[in-house]
Amino acid sequence: MEKVFREWILPFGIEILVVLLLIKFVCFFVIVPTGSMIPTIDEHSFLFALRVRNPEKQLERGDIVVFESDELGKTLVKRLIGMPGDHVVIDDTGALTINDEPYPEPYVKFISRQSGEFQVPEGCYLFFGDNRSGSMDARSWEQPYISGDKITGKAIFTLWPFENFGVLK
Repeated sequence: MEKVFREWILPFGIEILVVLLLIKFVCFFVIVPTGSMIPTIDEHSFLFALRVRNPEKQLERGDIVVFESDELGKTLVKRLIGMPGDHVVIDDTGALTINDEPYPEPYVKFISRQSGEFQVPEGCYLFFGDNRSGSMDARSWEQPYISGDKITGKAIFTLWPFENFGVLK
């Protein structure tokens, strides 16, 4: 029995502990709840994400971010558009400017006529979906800014569906 414990049970227990610690502190998995990121990410895709503890140091504009929406009461996955202090304008042609500079968005395939102007408060972030015509994002929320403490991770890899398997861009 001691041999079975030492060769099977103990190593398996340690492996489970390591995996649980990684999931708790380093990474996690998320299922995309909507089609707001099409064509970059399909609805109900299964993603691998790295935990974010300090958004100002760990995130960049254009990252695909996982966060909690108090307004909608669910976990969302959207593109980070506005950083703290940014002035963001999206016009009715879908053109985006950030701090008075045009910002190209090659990942947006479905534009929307929904415009908006945003001044991102300190400690907050602004998110839009890549599927602008089919995304309920900051342009339509009552509270368009997400506090940094609501950000849980940065999505980096699609695991499922298999035809989309790979690194997110």
